Amino acid sequence: MQVLIVKLSSLGDVVHAMPAVQDLRAALPQARIDWVVERAFAPLVARCEGVQAVIACELRRWRKSPFARDTREAWRVFRRGLRASRYDAILDLQGLTKSALVARAARLAPAGQRFALGNQTEGAGWELPTRLVADVAIALPPRIDAVLRSRELCARALGYAVQGPPRFGLRADTRDFADERHTVCFVHGTSREDKCWPEQDWVLLGRRLAAQGFRIGLPQGSAAERARSERLAAAIGPQARAWESMDLGRLTDRLGACAGVIGVDSGLSHIAVALDRPHVQIYNFDTAWRTGPLHGGRQKAVFARPQPTLEAVWRAWQDVAPAEPRP
Repeated sequence: MQVLIVKLSSLGDVVHAMPAVQDLRAALPQARIDWVVERAFAPLVARCEGVQAVIACELRRWRKSPFARDTREAWRVFRRGLRASRYDAILDLQGLTKSALVARAARLAPAGQRFALGNQTEGAGWELPTRLVADVAIALPPRIDAVLRSRELCARALGYAVQGPPRFGLRADTRDFADERHTVCFVHGTSREDKCWPEQDWVLLGRRLAAQGFRIGLPQGSAAERARSERLAAAIGPQARAWESMDLGRLTDRLGACAGVIGVDSGLSHIAVALDRPHVQIYNFDTAWRTGPLHGGRQKAVFARPQPTLEAVWRAWQDVAPAEPRP
């Protein structure tokens, strides 16, 4: 059986779809699973157990100049790769016009079907074309967390039941980052400024962890995040350092090697959950029910308005923290 997953973006949404792949593998062990995703996230999807082929697209870039010669040629190359296989099931887990376009472009096997979400769910994007393109539109409860949303859609499409807590199947190759075993990564960057946590709190938290013998790692994904990482590292002290820029695959490997992660609501924080690292996720909005670490293990979400206090985050960290390194 050939199955195509269509989940293009964003980073957190891609991570949240990974347990659906693990469910599918368990229910249909002979299935071959391919995944279409934005090129920036392809190194992450390549680390998801059970994904045979990662088909990269660049719709975000192409839509900026849809009629340019380079865009038309890139689309032709992408479409040719997408249509190299015939699929028994095409599963649009995105629910947007762009994912419907990709699902429509993919080829079905003679008895194949396209499946998609049939309704809006709370806090998630959904657009009507996904339903119009699908052969089967599947209605889900309007209030459902992001991980279960994809798991249920795949299960109902392919005729099995969701069982047990989610397993992400995300692999990290930590061999190059053994020296990070006493590092706590601070995920301070996110797509929206109102999701950020105050810099002075990051500094005080970093100093507390440094006093316990931890080092602080500060990733970057943009010029603004690089500048913030450098400011935080300078203010925390010699135990903190700004990480160099790296692709998402290498960053996943580095996160997997860390002693733990503390971060705001962002894609990197969701990767930390998928890797089952000790993790505290900071929410300024009451959306942890939908995207936060709700399934036990070594992660906790902390929510307050306008933002959680330093003491609340520190208490949560003490609940999940690994053994303290010797200073």
